[in-house]
Amino acid sequence: MTIKARAALLHGLNEPLTIEEIELDEPGPGQVLVEMKAVGICHSDLHIIEGHIPTGFPALLGHEAGGVVVRCGAGVTSVAPGDHVIPLFAAECRACANCTSGRSNICLAKPPGFKEGPATFNGIRVHQGTVGTFATHSVIDEISLAKIRPDAPLDQAFYMGCGVTTGVGAAVFSAEVKAGSTVIIFGLGGIGLNVVQGARLAGAVKIIGVDQNPDREEIARSFGLTDFVNPGAVDQPLTEYLVEMSGGGADYVFEVIGSVKLMEQALAVANPYWGKIIVVGLSPHGQTMELSPWNLLFGQTLKGSWFGGARGRSDVPTLVDWFMAGRIKVADLVTHRLPFEQINEGFDLLRRGESIRTVLTFS
Repeated sequence: MTIKARAALLHGLNEPLTIEEIELDEPGPGQVLVEMKAVGICHSDLHIIEGHIPTGFPALLGHEAGGVVVRCGAGVTSVAPGDHVIPLFAAECRACANCTSGRSNICLAKPPGFKEGPATFNGIRVHQGTVGTFATHSVIDEISLAKIRPDAPLDQAFYMGCGVTTGVGAAVFSAEVKAGSTVIIFGLGGIGLNVVQGARLAGAVKIIGVDQNPDREEIARSFGLTDFVNPGAVDQPLTEYLVEMSGGGADYVFEVIGSVKLMEQALAVANPYWGKIIVVGLSPHGQTMELSPWNLLFGQTLKGSWFGGARGRSDVPTLVDWFMAGRIKVADLVTHRLPFEQINEGFDLLRRGESIRTVLTFS
């Protein structure tokens, strides 16, 4: 038996998404049928459209959403029909070597990447990421769903599926920012602003944000930013300026844009003896950065942060609790609301830098 759904499909690089009817397989063992209630447009989706992250076609994108369980396949025990869930592009099986190690949140049972999934369009299998949320319904593995409290509004809690968790988690889980520290963040978009509030939650006393968009200063300060730097307004080399501003180099530096050049600058502005550089942004596939071993010999640390270092099924419900308790701000980050059918307008807003996060809702 198949299930009909509406989905926004990508048929080729740099093409608009088209709303199509797809057919979903019934959820098999360990799988769950989820009805989407709210879906976010993330810059990572734009990376796929532009070819920076490889996929086949047609492709079902989307990875940041809130939904409700419709029915479950055999053997599913952690969720049930009616449960509110956050789909997870970073799965957590709780059984593989990585999940049980306590050292990684990259689940080996469901590694990142696109492959043919449980949906067809005109008889052709659709390529799908882990969750494929640009659709009214999606069939998702149980290990890629976080059950959350039912009173959390899904038109805000959806943001925990990527932006909030990736940003807050980068500061709290990946970097383990210490109270009293100095932080520099390259990029104050939908992820960077959440790094700001993650650093604030961790007790950082100096949080410096670097962004070319002056409109980001006001909202960033409301999230805990102490200093705003527009590179175009600095009359000396940016790295020298930031080293001086941070008192010899920051304790923690986050690159949130995906620019190899900025990653190299992040190394230059971190404290040379104990500074931690956290790469959060997705760089175009195949690009490399220059790194001198001298950057590391004296004690700097360079590391990446995937989904903020969060264990999806375990940590996302906690972040939702923080949100509901007022410790994490979300409403101010959701700058635009559009019906699902206007998804391409949402991407246009993102390209023009006019949105922080656009949420799509379904009629």
